[in-house]
Amino acid sequence: MIELKTPEEIEKMRKSGKILSLALSLLRENARPGITTLELDRMAEEFIRSKGGIPACKGYEGFPATMCISINDEVVHGIPGNRKLEEGDVVSFDSCVLLDGWYSDSAITVIVGKEKSEIDRKLVEVTEKALYKGIEKAVIGNRLGDISAAVQKFVEGNGFSVVREYTGHGIGKHLHEDPSVPNYGKEGSGVLLKEGMTIAIEPMVCAGDYKLYTASDGWTARTLDHSNAAHFEHTIAITRNGPDILTK
Repeated sequence: MIELKTPEEIEKMRKSGKILSLALSLLRENARPGITTLELDRMAEEFIRSKGGIPACKGYEGFPATMCISINDEVVHGIPGNRKLEEGDVVSFDSCVLLDGWYSDSAITVIVGKEKSEIDRKLVEVTEKALYKGIEKAVIGNRLGDISAAVQKFVEGNGFSVVREYTGHGIGKHLHEDPSVPNYGKEGSGVLLKEGMTIAIEPMVCAGDYKLYTASDGWTARTLDHSNAAHFEHTIAITRNGPDILTK
């Protein structure tokens, strides 16, 4: 069941999203060679709590950290630890914040220092642009498939592939709500988009094939062909004035 949000509820989600956006910006600034993913995770947790938020990924279904930090061929759900970032690593940060009963969810991908290849640079750029291609379609009267198809068309048109096993989702009083928001699909299909819907759109893009496997830690999803991956995400509200990004 899709829960429509009031303007007042959307503003509460925006406050949650602001904290998350600032936390991700902090990690972007500090993602440098030699720093460990655990140091970055602790930095994010301290910041979120200092602003009155709760790092909602921590403990969610048993996940042990504030941030999912995924490196190179790791697509999502990488667990922070003693691994040090290296020059040219493609690193995704994905997290969620709970504030006054309302969730936000967002992700960014950065290249540490100088990129190792032109493909890595293009991968990150295309994935971020694909997110905004999807957001552009999040308007009243469109259908969910319009978002999905826009992401898929842009990604595949640039020679990359979109992940099938993980999708975006509705969000609000719960981290994951209806509907599911795939990054592939057919224009004009799926749920009708209505005012008050709040969804997380999150393209996960692979430089090679989209097939994945789960690592031995039970969490980290990696590309089967070990190609690099990128991930961007925003929580948005569908309003009469168009899509409203709550995590910017």
